[in-house]
Amino acid sequence: MKQETENETGPTPPVDGRRRTLIAAAVGAGLSAGLAGIAPGVLQAAEVNSTGLAVTDDTVKVGILHSVTGTMAISETGSVQAEKLAIEQINASGGVLGRQIEFIQEDGASDWPTFSEKARKLLVNDKVAAVFGCWTSASRKAVLPVFEQYIGMLYYPTFYEGLEQSPNVIYTGQEATQQILAGIDWVANEKGAKSFYLLGSDYIWPRTSNKIARKHIENLGLKVVGEDYYPLGHTQFNSVINKIKLKKPDVIYAIVVGGSNVAFYKQLKAAGIDMTKEDPLLLTISVTEDEILGIGGDNIEGAYAAMKYFQSLDNPNNEAFVAAFKERWGDDIVIGDVTQAAYLGPWLWKAAVEKAGSFDIDEVRKASPGIELDKAPEGYVRIHENHHLWSKTRIGHAQADGQYDLVFETADLMEPDPFPKGYQ
Repeated sequence: MKQETENETGPTPPVDGRRRTLIAAAVGAGLSAGLAGIAPGVLQAAEVNSTGLAVTDDTVKVGILHSVTGTMAISETGSVQAEKLAIEQINASGGVLGRQIEFIQEDGASDWPTFSEKARKLLVNDKVAAVFGCWTSASRKAVLPVFEQYIGMLYYPTFYEGLEQSPNVIYTGQEATQQILAGIDWVANEKGAKSFYLLGSDYIWPRTSNKIARKHIENLGLKVVGEDYYPLGHTQFNSVINKIKLKKPDVIYAIVVGGSNVAFYKQLKAAGIDMTKEDPLLLTISVTEDEILGIGGDNIEGAYAAMKYFQSLDNPNNEAFVAAFKERWGDDIVIGDVTQAAYLGPWLWKAAVEKAGSFDIDEVRKASPGIELDKAPEGYVRIHENHHLWSKTRIGHAQADGQYDLVFETADLMEPDPFPKGYQ
């Protein structure tokens, strides 16, 4: 897979005939159909940009800020690809307020101070109208003061621990009530789980998520029999695997992040834990199809994941999205939950800009609540007043081919609640 270079700047590349057909199909059958009633106007730059953003009569600049190097590249590369595909599709369908989107890409390099530095560059020097980026909560926390100080808008794609709400962030992934609580309820109700071993990478998202998970497990009258954390990039899990085998939990609740997943799941299998036997059952909220590409499907077969999106979802919107994604990035590419949520970012921004009739951050922020996409690959989504998305919770069962089979989904959309009572 080609790695993008740091500080890459680019408009949409030339689109060949076959790819143009797929892009048009994805746009026609996909997200643009969900923006009924929002018609782009063609106004001079001064009329739609009163705050000095990088907007001309023909173009608008945005930022892409993800790790394409370091331990998080295994997870974040898909987000970059998704955001670029969305930008290409939007440009092919006429752009935003009649303007073509140009992007400036920066590499957070799996380093939180670097994320902060690059965010400041994008907002202060490049004056981008929006930034699509970050993956870990640590990177989001690092850039948040920058976005609030310099009045930028971040579209953040990753499922996360909640306990945050910013006027300068649209959270396109799920928060804890939509993923953690719902996933634990499923494994307790459907699998009869009574004991859990909590395992995570050592930073804010896994620690806070497991704090929420522990509270919910105990509220259900169930037990946590162990809890351990390891640094990002850690590759030696044999000691904790031995502890898990000794404790004999019903569920390994795993929030291992980035490249560490490759070592963890290979060592788990080598230690004789066959996840297809579900003794113990493994439930993860951090392993998408993107990570499985590095882990290998045979090393994680039988595990379960609580997400809102899987590549295998069977609906026409997702079929068009997957076809366009593979046409753009290669037939062997896979699409995970965060990748799909990243794809939503540019579309939600486009809808808010055109609803507001302005690129100004304050106007986009005010226009965002209520924006809906009824043709998103995951299905209908809508921005809540708290800047999170209404969405469904789904459980997938990992297969040897690297995909998840859908085994459960909530009947209705779950309302986002980033500050659940009793879990703060």
